[in-house]
Amino acid sequence: MAARIALVADPDGPGGRLQRLADDGTPAAPPEQAADLAAAVAAAEAREQPRWVWASTDGVYPGLLPQRLARCHDLALVEPLLLGHEDRYGHPRSLGAAWARLHGLPVPEDRPDSGAPDGQPTLFQADRHQLPPGTDPLRAVVEVHADQQRRVARTEHPGRMRLLCAAESAGALAAAEMAYEGLPWRADVHDELLTRLLGPRPPAGGRPRLLAELAAEVQRALGGRPFNPDSHAQVLRAFAEQGISLPSTRSWVLQQVDHPAAALMLRYKEVSRIHAAHGWAWQETWARGGRFRPEYVVGGVVSGRWASRGGGALQIPRMLRGAVVADPGWSLVVADAAQLEPRVLAALSGDAGLARAAAQGDLYQALAATAFGGDRARAKLGLLGAMYGQTSGEVGPLLTVLRRRFPAAMAHLEAAARTGEQGGVVRSRLGRVCPPPSGAWQEATGSPEAGEAGGEAGVAGWVAEPDGDRAARAARARGRFTRNFVIQASAADWALALLAALRRRLAEIGPDATGGRPQLVFFQHDEVVVHVPTQQADAVAAAVAAAGEEARTLVFGATAVRMPLEAHVVECYADAK
Repeated sequence: MAARIALVADPDGPGGRLQRLADDGTPAAPPEQAADLAAAVAAAEAREQPRWVWASTDGVYPGLLPQRLARCHDLALVEPLLLGHEDRYGHPRSLGAAWARLHGLPVPEDRPDSGAPDGQPTLFQADRHQLPPGTDPLRAVVEVHADQQRRVARTEHPGRMRLLCAAESAGALAAAEMAYEGLPWRADVHDELLTRLLGPRPPAGGRPRLLAELAAEVQRALGGRPFNPDSHAQVLRAFAEQGISLPSTRSWVLQQVDHPAAALMLRYKEVSRIHAAHGWAWQETWARGGRFRPEYVVGGVVSGRWASRGGGALQIPRMLRGAVVADPGWSLVVADAAQLEPRVLAALSGDAGLARAAAQGDLYQALAATAFGGDRARAKLGLLGAMYGQTSGEVGPLLTVLRRRFPAAMAHLEAAARTGEQGGVVRSRLGRVCPPPSGAWQEATGSPEAGEAGGEAGVAGWVAEPDGDRAARAARARGRFTRNFVIQASAADWALALLAALRRRLAEIGPDATGGRPQLVFFQHDEVVVHVPTQQADAVAAAVAAAGEEARTLVFGATAVRMPLEAHVVECYADAK
């Protein structure tokens, strides 16, 4: 087991303090002062690769890069994982909050994240940890970490929780490294793609040519009166003047409208979204210097998936992937897990039939051959409907087939749904807990009339929803959430374990003859991109596959279910699909 060293940075200057810890988190040696914290960390890392214990990775690690650390324990990421197990989901997670709970003090609210004014990390960002004045931050780190170690040991599956804490913390290291390295981005190619789609770059504040043309077409289709298609209220008014009452301008609403303006408006929204989210202004903000440097938020979604602070890191449109081009002499290794969530369901449920289907290259095709007469589309529709709680329309009969042919998998989903409908919480494979029901949900389902039919017609065509119907709708909605949470969150467990294993294997490959080394530069849900010297590309592709297998075994144990990562060695990201 790796040694543990707690670390805090001095508020001013490059120094800091370190303290060696025992496995249970208690001090194993007195604190040491380091005049140059980065140098002290580099020396210890080269000597023994300890597990670094700190308040938060994003507050320390950016100031240590390009020095790479193998592992850490991020108190701010571990705290909410444990709070979920203690029926304190959503409570403040900062070092100061954890310290206050440990000592029976008033718990401060978390402050919003902040960075340097120019968007670049400072060397050891200002303290955001909310400790009371006069509190020794190193002592707080040590004591909160020891408390977390005790709380991990009290969970139902301590081994899984330790793995989750380690993987979540490793994800934070990877996120900081990816922001530091950046995804290769060709501004000239990006500009060409935008110009081809939108027309020449307009003056500041103006619409590109295609958007201006679409805006004019929408206006003509709705009677010719000028209005702003970016204004929700004005669009609703323009449709209403043509006798079409819309509840909103959402795409799914417009898709149901039989009027030429609806299709034009959908096209306008699609193009406008690309211009706003990944247009020229985006390029100047996020892709300067030939690199796209997103700011990932580890665990930013309740399922454990990541989010991002601006930049749209997790939603790069397929049409713009041509701008992601490897440097000369380098390649991109792009890998994603095919049909991950159905495979996760097979592993979680232990359903032998679904496991056999998951052993095939195309799970849906194997499923179709087994239960749906070779109709892949129906097989996919049925299984996705089961995982997302869709029961209406064509899906209903498909679910009947699935229950008969794959009873363990369906029982696993339905048990999770029942737990949610009854107001309970469910967990991922490694132990991430879903949010408890909201106050609004409890009000809807806990009213005295809940479960009883009733209600009467209101005025002006509005019909009051019976309390029983409202309760049933709320219960079903939560059941859909919990049945999907166990799948999505367990898939996130696997993805985090993959990142941790891949970081280690890339470090083992090391630099090439020129000093270049493989760089993990992009991650979204179940896909990774590694920027690598071309002569190392095959070794990296093998490392990705091995990391996926390692993650499968770590998270799901001795399962027969395969979760293959298909790696492509390409020069341009767009060529990987």
